[in-house]
Amino acid sequence: MRQPDGDGERAATVEDVTAGAVQGRHSARRAGLVSELLLAVPPTLTVLAALWLTETLIHRRVVFAALAASAFLIYRDPEHQMNSVRVMVTAHLCGAALGLASELLLGPSYSAGAIAMTATIVVLILLNAVHPPAIATSLGFAILPNQGHVLGVFLLALAMVAALVVLQRLALAMLHYSKRHS
Repeated sequence: MRQPDGDGERAATVEDVTAGAVQGRHSARRAGLVSELLLAVPPTLTVLAALWLTETLIHRRVVFAALAASAFLIYRDPEHQMNSVRVMVTAHLCGAALGLASELLLGPSYSAGAIAMTATIVVLILLNAVHPPAIATSLGFAILPNQGHVLGVFLLALAMVAALVVLQRLALAMLHYSKRHS
């Protein structure tokens, strides 16, 4: 329930702020349908290239699902702090390292996954590098056996997604520029 503050004005509640942020930030398209679809092309192509690379080199797809989630977050809001190259790369590297460590210590198991996931959340919060798809990265590396040999290809795919951040920000800047000068 909303309560008035000392001046008789109603103070904003958490619900007001959350609803306003969600409605204001994500309800409208940034541009027309064609432009929005064009902005979706780079993340789609990046994920498909990462999947092709994975299938060609190592035949292990599950640890790359988190990168697909990152690509979609980048498409949706490339300027958000959690989608910065620093945060995304740090988060996925932590997730992969903690997942591998848990798998090595406990064997591939749900227990290893639970420990990797919990440790990843704590570390990401401490580093101020929260990127939710990295939690899936930690799980993927912890619950499947022998993921160490996958790490090199994962890092290559992560670099591809990091490049996507730069491309999406450039595309969005071009879109804003064209809207102002048309």
